[in-house]
Amino acid sequence: MKKLLLVGAGYMAKEYVPVLQALEIDFEVVCRSEKSAENFKKETGIHCHFGGVEALNQQLSTFSHAIVATDLPTLASVTKTIIKAGIQTILLEKPGGLNPAEIHDLFDFSQQSNSSIFIAYNRRFYSSTEHAKNIIVADGGLLSARFEFTEWPHTIEPIVSNQEVLKNWFLANSSHVVDLAFHLIGKPTSWSAFTGKSEIWNTTAIFSGAGNTEYDVTFSYGSNWLSAGRWSLELLTSKRKLILCPMEQLQEQLIGTVAVQAVAINDELDKKFKPGLFNQTRAFLENDFKILKTINEQIRDLGIFETMIQGS
Repeated sequence: MKKLLLVGAGYMAKEYVPVLQALEIDFEVVCRSEKSAENFKKETGIHCHFGGVEALNQQLSTFSHAIVATDLPTLASVTKTIIKAGIQTILLEKPGGLNPAEIHDLFDFSQQSNSSIFIAYNRRFYSSTEHAKNIIVADGGLLSARFEFTEWPHTIEPIVSNQEVLKNWFLANSSHVVDLAFHLIGKPTSWSAFTGKSEIWNTTAIFSGAGNTEYDVTFSYGSNWLSAGRWSLELLTSKRKLILCPMEQLQEQLIGTVAVQAVAINDELDKKFKPGLFNQTRAFLENDFKILKTINEQIRDLGIFETMIQGS
C-alpha cells in the first residue's frame, strides 16, 4: 500500500494537498519550523509535523513515496536525507537543487542508493500541452518552433533576497520554459547559442540561439531580462502555428490566415488544481513515468542550460 510523505509547508506544498486528497492517497506532511506547521494547519486543515524530516526518525521507513517541496536551497539536502531513511521513489520540485553542482551530487547519490528521483516540471502535464501534442501528431509533426523565457527583475527582486538563487535564476525559473520546449521539439543537436554583454545578478540577461533538434525540428529562441517580454512557446506544423502564451492556454493561427484564435481544451483539472499538478502527481503515484522528467534527463539538460547561459 502506498503511503506518501510531503516535505515542506510553503506555497507548493499547500498546492499538493488538494491533489493528494482528491487522489485519496495516504499522506503525512513535515516541515522544519513550528510556525510554518501552524500556518500550514490553519490554511489547509492538515496536521504538519515540524522539526524537519529528521524529527520523524524511524517513521520515515514507513513511507513508500515522497514529494519534496521545500525551498530551493534545501531541495537536494532534504532529498538525500529521506533517501538515507529508505524512501526510494521521490518527486522533487524543480529544478532539483540550488545549482548544477548540487544536482550532480544528488544524481550521484541517487545512483549509489538505487533510488528513483523525478523532477516536477508540471508544465509537461498542462492540458494545453497535451492538446498541442495531439494536434501536432494529427498534423504530421512539427516543422519548427520558437520560444521566449523573459524574466521580470522588478517583480523578482522584492521577493527573492538569496543571491545564490538569483545567480542561478535561469535554472531556478527559466528552465520551466526551456524544459517544456525541448520536451516537445526534441533535444538540440546542431545549434548555436549567443548571449548579450549585459548581466543581472551575476548571470546572463540577454539570450538568443537557433538550431535543429533530434526530431529534425528547426528552432530559435530569444530572451531579454532587461527589456519587455514574457514566457511563450510557438509550435509550427504544416497546417498551423500553435501558441502557448500564457502556457495554460492554447491558441492557433491556421495557415493562410492572420487571425489568432483560442483552441478549446478540456482544462477542468487545471482550473480545479494548480495547472498540471493533478496529472503529474497521478502519473508519479501510478508509476507512469513516460512524461515525468528523471534526474538522469535533468543532468543531461544541465549541459543545454549551461550552453544557453554561456553561449557556444
